[in-house]
Amino acid sequence: LEIVDKKTPMLEAFHAADNVLRQGVQGISDLITSPGYVNLDFADVKTVMANQGSALMGIGSATGENRTVEATKKAISSPLLEVNISGAKQVLLNITGGPDLSLFEAQDASQIVADSAKYDVNIIFGTSINEELGDEVVVTVIATGIEEDPRQEPSRRNVAKNRTTDQDNQGGGYRPAYADSDANENRQAKSDDPFGNWDLRREPSKRQAPSGDDMSNAKKKDFDI
Repeated sequence: LEIVDKKTPMLEAFHAADNVLRQGVQGISDLITSPGYVNLDFADVKTVMANQGSALMGIGSATGENRTVEATKKAISSPLLEVNISGAKQVLLNITGGPDLSLFEAQDASQIVADSAKYDVNIIFGTSINEELGDEVVVTVIATGIEEDPRQEPSRRNVAKNRTTDQDNQGGGYRPAYADSDANENRQAKSDDPFGNWDLRREPSKRQAPSGDDMSNAKKKDFDI
């Protein structure tokens, strides 16, 4: 819905969605099969994509004075995926243009990707010349290792650590106030009972004899007859 007009027929909308996915697949295949002056091959693709988590793949093209900037921005925007290049750790960047493609244009594309990633990112860079493109520039970007903002990680770890410490201080978990109150009442009742030290499950000979103090402190109850 973000890349089509409200009046676009359903079949055309599905075709537009398929085209975005096709660009990702085409981007990988072109990097492997197309030769370049600064070449990218399957080893580079494997390095960037192996066990790297979420990925963003895109192709952008543009013509005119700011063609490289516009093509790069199109490549790093993924309208059908809920990810962006922010926080990427690995990036494959390939720029294809006509014979007039300049080194400064290639540098502009690399700088845009580095600024969009925001953090330290490893950019593997490649360029190729295709005379059939004329004034057009095509930028292919594959970014991997896209995760949440890494600056939030320490704070989350500190919160988890503080929770663990609080639980350890509380004896491993939450203890309601009424539990301590019941325990105190049980101890008080046992101390007032002269037979509190007796264990009725033992044999009479093995029972602990009550001390004289326990019997002397026992309160006698008055009975009305």
